[in-house]
Amino acid sequence: MSLSVIIIAKNAEATIRRCLESVAWADEIVVVEHGSADRTTDICRESGAKVHQTPDWPGFGPQKNRALDRAKGDWVLSLDADEWVTPELRAEIERTVASPGREAAFRMPRRSSFCGRFMRHSGWWPDYVMRLFRRETARFTDALVHEKLTVNGAVGTLSQPLLHETVADLDQVLAKINMYSTSSAAMFHRQGLRASLATAVLHGSWAFVSTYFLRLGFLDGREGFMLAVSNAEGAYYRYLKLMLLGKSEACRT
Repeated sequence: MSLSVIIIAKNAEATIRRCLESVAWADEIVVVEHGSADRTTDICRESGAKVHQTPDWPGFGPQKNRALDRAKGDWVLSLDADEWVTPELRAEIERTVASPGREAAFRMPRRSSFCGRFMRHSGWWPDYVMRLFRRETARFTDALVHEKLTVNGAVGTLSQPLLHETVADLDQVLAKINMYSTSSAAMFHRQGLRASLATAVLHGSWAFVSTYFLRLGFLDGREGFMLAVSNAEGAYYRYLKLMLLGKSEACRT
């Protein structure tokens, strides 16, 4: 059984080499890149990956399907540019692909870092993600953000974690809050959802309470508090932007 690794990337020179080196043992690595202003494309080509550049950005789900369409392996491992596979996870993946049983896909725990700290609580661990699957049995949803993998068949679970450097510093935190809140608001607006200022405040407040108290974020130290605040900001701005999109639409009619 052959294995293809698929990655979508943009301006990922700080992390993508580590990602590529961690899966250099795969039969092929497919990278779909859009609009990078750094050395992302050069690093991918230096690492032997098959690089495909796209002129547009259709959203995370459609872009991952573009990468999937170019994969040739019997099995596919989907990674983000800021994730990497440990030797222990590699060994488990190789054993699984060699003798997969009846499963069409496998999920794995993901251990993510926030501003340099690997989080043990805050809703970030074990954070199971479905990333390994038979190529012909799965597709990503067309969501602009927070896409999901839909699988036709049984799903198994691996034990070894995938590692993930979510954000390295506060500049990245703020940039991601802005990007994801804008995309999420646009997606919600297309789905016919609307929001008010009260909606934004309530969602932001609940995000903080849920992360810091219910999901035990306080056990993650100062980074747990920082993450709870950033989750609150993300939720607040997502619905505030949705409110403003609705207001703008009403003004045009």
